[in-house]
Amino acid sequence: MIRNPLLNAIVGVTFAVGLTAAAHAQEAYIPLISKGFQHQFWQAVKSGAVQAAKDYHVKVTFEGPETEAMIDKQIDMLSAAIAKKPAALGFAALDSKAALPLLKKAQAEKIPVVAFDSGVDSDIPVTTAATNNKAAASLAADKLAELIGKEGEVAVVAHDQTSRTGVDRRDGFVERMKSAYPKIRIVTVQYGEGDQLKSTEVTKSILQAYPKLKGIFGTNEGSAIGVVNGVREMKRKVVIVGYDSGKQQKDAIRSGLMAGAITQNPVGIGYRTVEAAVKATKGEKLPKIIDTGFYWYDKTNIDDPKVAAALYD
Repeated sequence: MIRNPLLNAIVGVTFAVGLTAAAHAQEAYIPLISKGFQHQFWQAVKSGAVQAAKDYHVKVTFEGPETEAMIDKQIDMLSAAIAKKPAALGFAALDSKAALPLLKKAQAEKIPVVAFDSGVDSDIPVTTAATNNKAAASLAADKLAELIGKEGEVAVVAHDQTSRTGVDRRDGFVERMKSAYPKIRIVTVQYGEGDQLKSTEVTKSILQAYPKLKGIFGTNEGSAIGVVNGVREMKRKVVIVGYDSGKQQKDAIRSGLMAGAITQNPVGIGYRTVEAAVKATKGEKLPKIIDTGFYWYDKTNIDDPKVAAALYD
């Protein structure tokens, strides 16, 4: 029997396309709903998630509201993600309580939920990939206390009081200061929604109200940059300790305007979230918490390879 070479080629291409289509059809879909997009932190988390998607051959989407004050919009995104019936999903809650009804729906539909960055006040997530924020903020308190001679007035500019990260960083700092440094007084804790402009105005109002203030802790990237800007605009000498990374914080540390900051491992958070989601779809047992680690960095170690690997612009 004589075969037509062109027909053979067409059959071969069709078969190859069929295999590719089948492979894509089997690719698990895992959406990640983050707390926002306005900080470089979230771009770093996304890059880790994308890398894990390639390594584990799954399809990942990554989205979040424009600002971390938009709780309703994040809830809408979570609802839309669940409606697509994904294999699993990752969720960084802006407001744990507001998200609970939808997380219960995901559980009822047997969609494994992996919490990341912010935990959820519920046993629904199969695991949480996050920094130990209380321990990290406690270290920030120790560093600030040492830098101001373990006495004087300090303040906190926090990003929110509804997310797990906001609560844990605030409480970790405050509890450590109160328990270990009796001569330090926390004069106020105020909230700037993680927004640089709002945090700048909050900082300026604090500086006006407390002329003897010696230090300020900013609990995330936007908060910390707001503190830096506020202190600069008011021309005050205050010890600033931040959280997260980003070019502006790194520049402020190099210039001496900020004493130092806690950096998380955002790429690792994104990667471990997707990795855990894949394992959850296979029924693998996961630890309740996946601790992704943190470092203190300042002028002395900002270029240390181990620390630099966790920093981002």
